[in-house]
Parts: sequence; C-alpha cells; structure tokens
Amino acid sequence: MKPTKIQLRAARKRRIRAKVIGTALRPRLTVFCSLTRVYAQLIDDAAGKTIASALSTKGKNVKEATKVGETIAAKAKDLKIAAVVFDRNGRKFHGRIKALAEAARAAGLQF
Repeated sequence: MKPTKIQLRAARKRRIRAKVIGTALRPRLTVFCSLTRVYAQLIDDAAGKTIASALSTKGKNVKEATKVGETIAAKAKDLKIAAVVFDRNGRKFHGRIKALAEAARAAGLQF
C-alpha cells in the first residue's frame, strides 16, 4: 500500500530531527504552518526550552511569513543570537517556508 502524504511528511520530519539539534548558542529555528497562521520558534533542545517565538497576525500567506521571519530575526538579535539551525518541519522548502527563511537571513540570521 502506498504511504499517504501525512506519513511521508512525518518520515521527513523524523529524518530532519535526527540530524538537526539546537543549542543555547545556536538554537533550532522551527517553522509551523497551520491552516490560519505561520509560526516560528527558536528552541534550545539541550535545555528543552523555547527561547523566542513569533506568529503571523492576519493570515498565512507569503507576505505574512516574511513578516514572521523578520520578527523572529529581530528577537534573536535582541537575545544576541547570530546563528541558528533551520528546521522546516518536514515541509518542502518553497512558498511560506522559503519566504520566512529568506526574510530571517536578510535580517541578519545565519543558517
């Protein structure tokens, strides 16, 4: 039987999380897209804590994802974090995920 889209994404997510680990100096920037919003979090996996987070206010389009990327980069700068590891959460790197990542890079975060 052919695996479903959800099963394929879950497998990609497991593979990514096995390799991508956030620390206090270089936290994990994880992105989640729901049906209504775009979320981003900086996570220290060693301590098991969320350092900073940002979410879209109006919707889930590329423009809102760009704003979330800029916001999370500004919060990281305030916390004196210059570099992160990027966790796309099993999703393809295009559209909202790509817009958020590019906005965060343009605002000064290093991946």
